[in-house]
Amino acid sequence: MSTAAPSRTSRHQNLYAHHLWMQQRFFAGLLLLAGVVATGIAIYQRQLFSPAFAVWLVYIPTGLLLGGAILLYRWRSNLKVLDEGVQISSMLTSVTIDYDSIKSVRALPLRQHFQDRRSRMIAPIMKQHIDKPAVFIRVRGDDTQLAAIKRRLGLFKARLMFEDTIAIPVPDADAVVWEISSHLPERIGQNQGGAKRRKRHR
Repeated sequence: MSTAAPSRTSRHQNLYAHHLWMQQRFFAGLLLLAGVVATGIAIYQRQLFSPAFAVWLVYIPTGLLLGGAILLYRWRSNLKVLDEGVQISSMLTSVTIDYDSIKSVRALPLRQHFQDRRSRMIAPIMKQHIDKPAVFIRVRGDDTQLAAIKRRLGLFKARLMFEDTIAIPVPDADAVVWEISSHLPERIGQNQGGAKRRKRHR
């Protein structure tokens, strides 16, 4: 009987979702604050259910729902290095890419994923990270398989995946690359970004 403990799951934040939260939380808070202030005034004037103040009551649940939704999206959007493969999750979907299906994994500047006409897809919320390393995963598969993976990448799928390459901005891309590389078959020699390949013994 094996007594080996399962390896610990490594979870890495998708920075697209993180910066969406950072950008939109202000509007959620503004809606909530406006609703609370207007409701307080309405209660003070004893006009809580008057037509003039009734619309402000909607601002409170709207602010809570918006804030809760983008916070949940941030929490759900991540990359996990599992024993069975790399899992990329979004709000309602996830896809697991087994290690045999990974051609290579590297830490490269995110800008390399947005060359030529794709440069128009650079989101304002990501400009501060565009020259920082992201995790680039090249996937092995035919057009149908690649399309199926892309469909499950969620809201930012067009930015995350182009052709056979998925690029995910994370807080520490180098650490993720080394974690994934430790699971890859030995036949993959170009899997650690700028690291040198091992020399073959003749």
